[in-house]
Order: sequence, then structure tokens, then C-alpha cells
Amino acid sequence: MQCVHGGSVDTLSQGMAVAGSPKRKNRRRSVRERREIVEETLVAGASVSRVARQHDVNANQLFYWRKLYREGRLGGSAAQLLPVKVSSENVAVRLEKSDGVAMSGTMEIKVGKGLVRIAGPVDVEALRAVLEYLAG
Repeated sequence: MQCVHGGSVDTLSQGMAVAGSPKRKNRRRSVRERREIVEETLVAGASVSRVARQHDVNANQLFYWRKLYREGRLGGSAAQLLPVKVSSENVAVRLEKSDGVAMSGTMEIKVGKGLVRIAGPVDVEALRAVLEYLAG
């Protein structure tokens, strides 16, 4: 609804922002809501900017929530599943149960922007410790 006063138009009643006046009040989101919004960005092909716009959240704020999520600070389980890609190479790897060492093979693990490449014999317990450290 427009109200005309002496030749000017009152746009506040239309929900439009006036210079210096916020368009909307900041909304406080629960930890559950933040986690759910972040999880939408983790779907393959999702755009953080698009998800932010859909939920009326600043993209920088959403990137911060993603950081908290990775740190396990948005509630829920801190355990996360990691995507795995199995190579088309058919390399047989034997695990000797007596000493916990894989006898042959090559393994590549992408972690963030880095890559962990393991070739040859692998101490399974040492590998587990490294991966748990990198995931934490």
C-alpha cells in the first residue's frame, strides 16, 4: 500500500529498504537449523551462494557455519562419512592379520586440498592414526 504525502511516496509500507534502514531484522537460527542448512551445501553440485539465498543467510555466514560443522560444533554426530573412489585397477592387496601390515598396493586419499599417497607396505594402525588426526 502506498501513502502519498506532499509528493513523496512512503515505500516502507511496501517492505522496501530505505538508505540506512535495514531491509529485515537479523534472524537467530537454532543450531539444528544451521546444521540442516550446512548439510544442504554438502550435497554434490550444491552452491553455497544459492543455498544461502534460499535461506536468506549471508554466504560468508554460511561458510563460517560450514567451518563449525567440520569441527563438530553444530551438534549431532562429529563422525562424518568420507567419499571413496575405488580405482579401476585390479590390484590385489593382502592383509596379514598377524602383524597388521598390508603387503602391497598403492592408496591415494584426498584430504582437503592435499593428497596422501601411500605405496607399498602399510601399517594399518599408523594409517588409522593419521586419518583420525586429519579428520579431527
